[in-house]
Amino acid sequence: MEKPPIPTEHTETIRKWLGSGAINIFGLPFAGKDTHGRQLAELLDAPLLSSGDVFRASRDILTPEDLATLDSGGLPPSDVFLKLFTPYFEKTEFAGRPLILSSVGRWLGEEVGVLNAAERSNHPIKAVVYLHLAEDQVHTRFLKSKELQDRGERHDDEEHKLDKRIDEFNQKTIPVVEEYRKRGLLIEVNSDAPKDEVFDNIIARLFMIASRDFKAN
Repeated sequence: MEKPPIPTEHTETIRKWLGSGAINIFGLPFAGKDTHGRQLAELLDAPLLSSGDVFRASRDILTPEDLATLDSGGLPPSDVFLKLFTPYFEKTEFAGRPLILSSVGRWLGEEVGVLNAAERSNHPIKAVVYLHLAEDQVHTRFLKSKELQDRGERHDDEEHKLDKRIDEFNQKTIPVVEEYRKRGLLIEVNSDAPKDEVFDNIIARLFMIASRDFKAN
């Protein structure tokens, strides 16, 4: 059976509320950040910016130490991240358009730089989506992805690095997620469900927030 389309009212309300703002998506590896980021980007006609893609595209200008950190499944220092990523907010081709961000600012403190850079460039962070997935499901999805070969060649997509990436997320990124919770920006969505169901839940939560904000104003 063909999946019914997202209600037009939901899409238009979210677009109007978001304006040229940004939505940032976090989750463990294989939680569906890029999958649902692409869906949101298509629905809202928004560029998708991934910190992982930026790092992979910047390998030729990173130091050997930073490359070793990335290739082991670790996160680069905050100053390296901010120097590489925050200029993207100022790109002229993004002016006046909403942005979908995938795991942008994964170390505690980086959210301040991200929030400030986004605000200065007229892409204020309007919501942060946390895709919750149990760690055993991360391993299950990793093995399925390897079987399907659906993620291309990535230096960090190796089984012996997966536990390091999970540990990095729990130690360094969960505190970032909690900071966004304190700021009232966080949306939590269970990612252990069929993709269409997860995306429908994301849209439902964004629509609820957009409708609430319009009523408040």
